[in-house]
Parts: sequence; structure tokens; C-alpha cells
Amino acid sequence: MSTVLETEEHQALRAAVAALGRRFGRAYATELFRKGEHPRELWEEAGKLGYLGVNLPEEYGGGGGGMAELSIVLEELGAAGSPLLMMVVSPAICGTVIARFGTEEQKQAWLPGLSDGSLTMSFGITEPDAGSNSHRITTTARRDDGGGWILTGRKVFISGVDISDATLIVGRTEDARTGSLKPCLFIVPRDTLGFSRTQIDMELQAAEKQFELVLDDVRLPAGALVGEEADTGLLQLFAGLNPERIMGAAFSIGMGRYALEQAVDYAKTRTVWKGAPIGAHQAIAHPLAQAHIELELSRLMMQKAARLYDDGDDIGAGEAANMAKYAAAEACVRAVDQAVHTLGGNGLTREYGLASLITAARVSRIAPVSREMILNYVSHQTLGLPKSY
Repeated sequence: MSTVLETEEHQALRAAVAALGRRFGRAYATELFRKGEHPRELWEEAGKLGYLGVNLPEEYGGGGGGMAELSIVLEELGAAGSPLLMMVVSPAICGTVIARFGTEEQKQAWLPGLSDGSLTMSFGITEPDAGSNSHRITTTARRDDGGGWILTGRKVFISGVDISDATLIVGRTEDARTGSLKPCLFIVPRDTLGFSRTQIDMELQAAEKQFELVLDDVRLPAGALVGEEADTGLLQLFAGLNPERIMGAAFSIGMGRYALEQAVDYAKTRTVWKGAPIGAHQAIAHPLAQAHIELELSRLMMQKAARLYDDGDDIGAGEAANMAKYAAAEACVRAVDQAVHTLGGNGLTREYGLASLITAARVSRIAPVSREMILNYVSHQTLGLPKSY
């Protein structure tokens, strides 16, 4: 992948993370996927080297960078075949929200650990009856007599709750001025009374398990609310969702790059007709070239989104992040599909390790937001067309 548009610092970061990824590689990740185990060794090494918290403030142990740097880390680990899904959640979403809106106590308590990987946090937004519609969230918080909070609701498809020290839960509180419900975010420690989880049986092979969460009158101290009550709202929520989409794009691009590299290597050496490698035939070469182009274009949009976000342009970043996530997911699905097709029967064997990416690539079209919702966003936010919902 070309890096000429990147700074020397970014190129150096990319090279260093790529070297770390190669030390672990696809075989390491695949074995853990089959066992259902978190890649803790890689996670700890990435944290020790400062990669996990590269986007978080230096005064709390981070690298002082932004989404531009963090997306490089995830993309390169994915391109090496050993992505870290929890990077999308823990440092990108939760770390960013706490760094931007958390109280000083919350920053001191969480950011150093999120930076070095010794603490991990999940993100709970999706609900059974709300899907991608954050306006239909029914998890609610009410004040108790002691000034704390009582949280009630359900969440589904929440990643890595079992390996996280806490979950950042998106709920709603009543606005004292208007009486209407407004978004809010609460830090809920894993072992809090009334906070239970049930693993969802997934066909997808992944180290991070998926859970349904139940919050049954969960009592939280006043300090569990991220920031101040008067400041809660959509800004905090989208402060986490834009990085989520940027990192989702990075995850997809890395996966697509890995699949494409395997296919290209195979096409260079596999011979069937007249001694020429199959990559000499346009029916093989052109689809792989197209996949490469689409991944490159996706990365450019991801870089634009990261730059806008890091520059503080939340509105511009929202549009670009959605577009980046959409483009990267589509490019990833096509790259994986073409890689498997290039290898033929070998593409479905465990030896080559591409078949498991078919399901994983499809997830990129669905999570963290479906491609249809992104098209809705672009059609009415960017193009000014009327809403269909």
C-alpha cells in the first residue's frame, strides 16, 4: 500500500506496527479464534509499545495522537492477519469519550489503563428493539435518593464484555428543563450487582465473544455518569460513534489487504496452463487489481475522516466517517471474495485460512452500522433528500 501522502512519523508507525503484526501473524490469531480466547499476548505487547493508547492524551499515559494514528495501528495489525477488534471499542470509542467529556476523576481512573492496555472497556449501545436507531434506545437512568443512578435496560451484540473491566452504557436520562429524554453515557463495572450477561451463540469465529446484557435496577454512584449531567447529549454519543466508524474502516481495510496479499502470492506461483502462473491471465489479474484500487480509495476516505475528526470538525467527520466505513466494508467483502475465488478449492481450506474471512467480511457491512443506514445518512444529510423513515 502506498504511503507517500503520510508523514514520516506515520510511515514509521505503520512500519513498526506491521513488524509487530508479523511477529504474531494469522496462525496466532486463528488458533485463538478457534479456542475462543482473547489475543492477550498481542494486546499486552501492543499496549507496552504504546500503540493501544496512541490516540489518548499524553498527560494520562497516551501517545497524544488521534484517530489518524490509531487507525494505522489497527489497519496494519489486520493486514498482518492478527487484528485486535477491541481496539475499535476500548481506546477508540470509550477512551475518546472519556478523554473529551469525562470528569478529572474518570480520566485519572481510566485513561492510563486504557492507554497501556491494562484496562479494557466495552461499549453498549445496540438494543433488541432499536437496532441501529439510537433514538429508540429504551435503557433509562433515574436518580436515586442518595444522588446516584438506577439504570434499567437491555443491550445485545456487545463485544468483549467478559474480558472488559467495565462497559460504557448508552442510556437516557430526563432533561430537567424539557422533561424529554436525552442520551447519556454511564461507566458500569463488570461485576456490578444487577448487571448480567449472556453469551450469544455466533457462527462467526472471533476471539471476542458477543453478549446480551441485562441491567436490572443497576445502582451506580453519581460519578458513573460521564461528564456532568447538564452536558450530556448527542455530542458525547457521536464523539464515540465517529471514531467507531473510522476504526471499523481500518479493520475492514486491514482484513481486505491480508486477503488480497494471500491471493496475489498464490496467483504469482500457481501454474495450471502452459507453465504460466494464473496471475498472468486477466480473468485473475483484473479482479485483484480492482480490489487493490478499491482498498486504496477506501483508505483515502478513512484518512480524510480521521483528519477531520482530529481537527475537531465533528460534523465533517461524521459524513466522512460514514462514507469511509461504507467504502471499506464493500472493498473488504469484494477483496475477500476474490481472494477465495482466486485460490479455488484451496481458498476454502484451513491451510490457507481465507474461508473464515468470508463471514468476518460480511460483518463489516453490518456493524457497527449497516450500509443501508449509511446510505440513509448520505441521502438526507449530504444530498438533502427527504427522509424515508
